[in-house]
Amino acid sequence: MEINLLALEKLSTPDLETMINELIKEDFSKLVQLLYRIDVSESKLKNILKANPNENAGKLIAQIVIDRVAAIKKSRESFSNKSPSIEDEAERL
Repeated sequence: MEINLLALEKLSTPDLETMINELIKEDFSKLVQLLYRIDVSESKLKNILKANPNENAGKLIAQIVIDRVAAIKKSRESFSNKSPSIEDEAERL
């Protein structure tokens, strides 16, 4: 099962939590690869899991993933809005 950013964006929070819990149980290396691909801070992840030892790890990780995906999306939007179109450049001249 290949998980890409678009697929993550479309998942509901409960579905994401379920998917992460399944990856924890069935294919932990795939979860690690996913977190690496979306650039989740390892230290942030460790700190949150350590600070909340009695919480559902899937739920905690899902929230980190949601936050990271939102940051990626915001970054993409800010970069796409900064480059002026040819029409905008022509109007300035």
